[in-house]
Amino acid sequence: MKIAVVGTGYVGLVSGTCFAETGNRVTCVDIDQTKVDKLSNGVITIYEPGLEKLFQRNLKEGRLTFTTNLAEGIKDAQIIFLALPTPPGEDGSADLKYVLGVAKDLGKLLQDGDYKVIVDKSTVPVGTADKVRNCILESGKAAGKDISATFDVVSNPEFLREGVAVEDFMKPDRVVIGSATEKAAKVMGELYGPFVRQGNPIIYMDEKSAELTKYAANSFLATKITFMNEIARLCELLGADVDMVRKGIGSDERIGKRFLFPGIGYGGSCFPKDVQALVRSSAEVNYHFKILDAVMEVNEAQKTYIIPKIKDYFGGDLTGKHFALWGLAFKPNTDDIREAPALYIIDELLAAGATITAFDPEAMANVKQVKGNVISYAENQYKALENADALIIATEWSEFRTPEFDKIIGTLKSKVIFDGRNLFDLSQMQKMGFYYMSVGRSVVETQ
Repeated sequence: MKIAVVGTGYVGLVSGTCFAETGNRVTCVDIDQTKVDKLSNGVITIYEPGLEKLFQRNLKEGRLTFTTNLAEGIKDAQIIFLALPTPPGEDGSADLKYVLGVAKDLGKLLQDGDYKVIVDKSTVPVGTADKVRNCILESGKAAGKDISATFDVVSNPEFLREGVAVEDFMKPDRVVIGSATEKAAKVMGELYGPFVRQGNPIIYMDEKSAELTKYAANSFLATKITFMNEIARLCELLGADVDMVRKGIGSDERIGKRFLFPGIGYGGSCFPKDVQALVRSSAEVNYHFKILDAVMEVNEAQKTYIIPKIKDYFGGDLTGKHFALWGLAFKPNTDDIREAPALYIIDELLAAGATITAFDPEAMANVKQVKGNVISYAENQYKALENADALIIATEWSEFRTPEFDKIIGTLKSKVIFDGRNLFDLSQMQKMGFYYMSVGRSVVETQ
């Protein structure tokens, strides 16, 4: 098939590359000339494990191309994906200006008799498919065209996890297609057929149900994470061990093992804004989504949960203290720092008069764009420890899980670790003489 993907951000680039991998001809469209030039010249603009190999192969084979010209991009395309940003507004609602802006442009470009399926791939509020459809029709009408039979709008939410997005796309748990017409549903079914050969389902539904499915899924997972963070706090007060509780409830198949790890809160491009957007959508129909209000409140506090503990250890005054910070991305295997807890920790430490040297395998350049040189950046995780009074762990990168403890001991001023991701075994920390504070577990105070 010939496919156009409008938007070359995280979702657009992963989707376009993976569609090309199954033999489709894909043209990605973006208004950023610099980005399009980089991509056209083989310079990938996001970090995602496994993506660059597919990207380079399909670029070389000519199945993946890039342009800033929308008309050129959609020419001969059977399917047009809208993979555009939907950032949260001040009230938490999703801003649809980019999606509807492209819809308006499409109305001017579509031609009667050249049938196309327009796909909302962005995470959008319920009712967006109707808005996109109406915007295209009105734009076409203003241009003197009746294009009502020329296109259908489909909702096809993505369920990609950053860090394993390629695997998620190539072997999806399920594909959700919201369509009002059998014609569009059939086209989408043919497109996704190669991705579900192992038997995972393509689930067909109406557009509004598909739109709500994405928000419901992410909000439920955010709730699951937040519940475990509340349990972790209770464990600390009661003397229980959250790891034991997690294993105990995770073995129940009704609950499952995933998204039960406590820590310093969720972040990223999806969970925070999707929870906010669902709360806002609920308010618009006069429904108070009380659970999600609590999820947002708890998660906001969880991001800086370890700060009071750090202050207590140092007698309430962090002036002149220097900290090593391992991890800046909101999760491992990505360079995404959107709503990353590490950024909130940085702000709190700086406000308290401390200094920081950070290391992250992929996200340091992105943090430097946001924070500049208010913190220092190390070339590796051990260099970050130099002259540090303590180590803070904010992202659970694999290389942080089994470090060379001799180097940590030999470089840190004191054997002090504040671990927001519970990477290390308590007995091991005690044996090596660390002061070790984690989340939902007893504090190791031997030194």
